[in-house]
Amino acid sequence: MNQDRAWAATRKGLFELRRRAGVWQIENVSFLADPVSMLLPPDRTGRMLAALNLGHFGTKLQASDDAGKTWQEVGVPTYPPQPEGAEGPAWKLLQIWALERAADTIWAGTLPGGLFSSRDGGATWQINEALWYEPKRLGWFGGGSDAPALHSICPRADRPDELLLGISCGGAWRTTDGGQTWALSAKGMRADFMPPEQAGEENVQDPHLIARCRDVPAVLWCQHHNGIFRSTDHGAHWTELKAEPSSFGFPVAAHPSDPDTAWFAPAVKDERRVPVDGALCVTRTRDGGRSFEALRTGLPQQHCYDLIYRHGLAVDDRGEQLMMGSTTGGLWASGDAGDSWQTVSAHLPPIYAVKFG
Repeated sequence: MNQDRAWAATRKGLFELRRRAGVWQIENVSFLADPVSMLLPPDRTGRMLAALNLGHFGTKLQASDDAGKTWQEVGVPTYPPQPEGAEGPAWKLLQIWALERAADTIWAGTLPGGLFSSRDGGATWQINEALWYEPKRLGWFGGGSDAPALHSICPRADRPDELLLGISCGGAWRTTDGGQTWALSAKGMRADFMPPEQAGEENVQDPHLIARCRDVPAVLWCQHHNGIFRSTDHGAHWTELKAEPSSFGFPVAAHPSDPDTAWFAPAVKDERRVPVDGALCVTRTRDGGRSFEALRTGLPQQHCYDLIYRHGLAVDDRGEQLMMGSTTGGLWASGDAGDSWQTVSAHLPPIYAVKFG
């Protein structure tokens, strides 16, 4: 990963950023005026992907072989023909919400909740039939949309056949055989939006985002609709954590090597969805969730109504630099693990995702 390069995927284009002499600056814009829902940063060959959500014209996927200098359209994930009378939402691609690499495979998570894989750099895609035809999928439902969304794909660097997925609202699912079989993996999560007797059901949980510690892969962090959860056994069991000023939010960034450190962006939940008291902060734990500190230096502390989407907070490969983008077009960067922040821009379009590259 290039520590001095990052991207912001926004409602009106993909913005490339470079850090020079310690200062982040916008250097290039691709797909100006087009909504970019997700990106996959370049690999060692320069191959990267950008997913566009063009409304009437549908979902498109663009690929670059030179780290974003030039682009060409490639195929998008497609669902099998929908049988007449099939239950659930239409089998039609509405959005590409997650892109991740694992060894020689690229994985894509979609709305509605499908998982797709590509072994040719994103040129062609195959649906994961084991998950798509899983009977429990019919129990999934939408959180902020009419259909369930597969937004979190957590591979293991040491075991590329193992993945953990986050689905709103469908809980967490785990495979250890490259997607041939799947099992629910949300025990301990809590869904207060369900009747009390159903609050612990794994298949109705609403994880907003799940992130894995790269070097200690047994540790996973989840920002859930009903709080913050942590697992130390690859997702088999989850423990709820309490944070101030709020345990509600959408993003989570896991430190790549320290399993006790993670970052969150708290907000007021449900109908309001704004920073607590109109003051933006990032919360950080360094002790596995036993305590949290609110990091505010350099972030707006008055009349701030920026929300951070689930993919709007990122940490680099060293766990030193952070970047955060908001629904109001604010973009901030930190070079000291969140202790202090600098404004990169206050005038970008709404930001859907940020990634280091």
